[in-house]
Amino acid sequence: MSHVTPHYLQRLPNLPLSDAAWEEIDATDFVEIPLLGVVAAGLPMEACLDDEAIHVPSRMVRRNTYALRVRGDSMIDSNIFDGDIIIIERFESAENGETAVVQINNQEVTLKRLYIEKSGVRLQPANDDMPPIYLKNDDVQVLGLVMGVMRHAATSH
Repeated sequence: MSHVTPHYLQRLPNLPLSDAAWEEIDATDFVEIPLLGVVAAGLPMEACLDDEAIHVPSRMVRRNTYALRVRGDSMIDSNIFDGDIIIIERFESAENGETAVVQINNQEVTLKRLYIEKSGVRLQPANDDMPPIYLKNDDVQVLGLVMGVMRHAATSH
């Protein structure tokens, strides 16, 4: 069985997440980060924690970095696909329109664009076929922001 080398896409600063917001980087100088489980890019799902680790290029890692495996198609317009592993930097807040991993009601975890509106929070998929989720501010906790993607060539798009 041939070993497939993953592709590493690093987010370019100061750009909203779209196809143009990524730069492929060379896989050199690896460090290990925890792969904490699966995040839903679709309907929110129960957070399930794994105890795995993956190796990613050190320039993708900051001070509190972890990875999650993506399940679902709600972020395909941000170039994040089912089966990708996303590199997350732990943050407790997000700018308007930022792509964030959020926890809903202290239970479910999902990956969406976060918009703060007068009535609360809108979690917006990056897929026109999927509706937004509207929640009260108190029901949403930001867990981190997407900094990079690790994609195996077998799931090329």
